[in-house]
Amino acid sequence: MAKSKTSEQARGIYPARADAIRIVPLYHAGAAGQPTVDAAAVPAAPPRLTYRNGPLLTTVEIFTVFWGAAWQQAQAMLVTEINQFFDFILTSPLITQLAEYSVPGKKIGPGNRLGTITITTPAPLHSVSDTALQHMLQQEISTNAAFPHPTPNTLYFVYLSPGVRVVQGGAASCQAFYGYHNDISGAIFYAAVPFPGCKGCAGGLATLDALTTTSSHELCEAITDPIPGAGWYDDVNGEIGDICAWKTKKIGAYTVQLEWSNRANRCV
Repeated sequence: MAKSKTSEQARGIYPARADAIRIVPLYHAGAAGQPTVDAAAVPAAPPRLTYRNGPLLTTVEIFTVFWGAAWQQAQAMLVTEINQFFDFILTSPLITQLAEYSVPGKKIGPGNRLGTITITTPAPLHSVSDTALQHMLQQEISTNAAFPHPTPNTLYFVYLSPGVRVVQGGAASCQAFYGYHNDISGAIFYAAVPFPGCKGCAGGLATLDALTTTSSHELCEAITDPIPGAGWYDDVNGEIGDICAWKTKKIGAYTVQLEWSNRANRCV
């Protein structure tokens, strides 16, 4: 899926790209129950992220968007838990370890959560396209006073209700991937996280752990590569989280994904 050039690309500030969106691959249990991922997600060459001169989210500002009535009903507790996760993780060692990807004039440091909202009308019942998700964000930003306007550090996290799949690039969640992050014209940054209602999205984890694992994957990728392929990227292996998909650790009470470290030459 080719993307149109942003204004920065047209001026040559960073190179034009084909669609570089890298998704969270589906989890599969391998031998002895050990986690594996789709073959396409396994590094085909030694990973090495290089900086492509695009933006970084140096002090990320998270706004969580829970899309669907279920978040006010059966999943209300999860809304609180996910927001508490961001309140903790944005000043945790997970963010500190990303400092190695700072560049002159763009120092990566702790972030914060701006707020949260639950949207029930309109809300998808079974499936939503990435285009429709983008339209929802743009509409809410322009018409809803409770919705913060984007800044160079704003990252909207959109959580979909149980039973709702997202279709992006001709593929669907729970069939080909779990979540992803993307941008709208290089100005609005967002992540899409479906509910982990299939084995490939749950990864053998409890629901909250599956959500925090994928959220941490997309958070770190969006910080270091908010316009996919224009920040820190590896042409063969993708972004910082792709290389380490479904490898997890605990930070405080939360399960998060390991992320690739150029400095350590491994997932940390």
